[in-house]
Amino acid sequence: MEQSLSPLQVADQFEELIQGLLTQEYGLCSSFLDDALLVGLGQNLLGFHQKGEMYPAGVGRKFDYQRNAKIRGDVIRWIDQQSEDPFERQLMDKIGAFITFLNESCYTGINDWEFHYAYYEPGSFYQRHLDQFKSDRGRKFSFVLYLNEDWQEADGGHIVLYTPAGAKSIAPLGGRAVFFKSDELEHEVQMAPARVRMSIAGWLKRT
Repeated sequence: MEQSLSPLQVADQFEELIQGLLTQEYGLCSSFLDDALLVGLGQNLLGFHQKGEMYPAGVGRKFDYQRNAKIRGDVIRWIDQQSEDPFERQLMDKIGAFITFLNESCYTGINDWEFHYAYYEPGSFYQRHLDQFKSDRGRKFSFVLYLNEDWQEADGGHIVLYTPAGAKSIAPLGGRAVFFKSDELEHEVQMAPARVRMSIAGWLKRT
């Protein structure tokens, strides 16, 4: 297993995400999750799915909420910010540290966040969309983490980001993190024809 990162290495990861956001509209860090955390979170997700503890995701929020399999096909489970699961706790602590780093370096005023597991059956997808709700504009940044071990480019399941410079296609390789503004960057999740695709999606918020 990969060894834990030093504080300096973690800060380098945070800087990589922020610099990517500033220079190309999205940040990308290919090893945000170490091997042990990747495996632990992936096992959590599979366990919840096998026990029937995930539910179909919807489109919109509050009065706008609807389930529409023609738009998105994943099932999800929200992660409690105060979770005592060791892997979820480690992830939430790292997200909290990233928010502190982001606020101190970019003065973003982020003071809340929400994350959920996402499980995509083979052939399922999420059409092009923004992560910002019309009824709730608290989401400022989107954060996607991939839990797919031994994923190959040919397996599909890419996220496509529609930047001003053109569409950018990113494979959901295990451990990888993608970071972008929720209200500016449209994106979609393409299908993986023959593999289950697992991720954690989250939003950094200002309330």
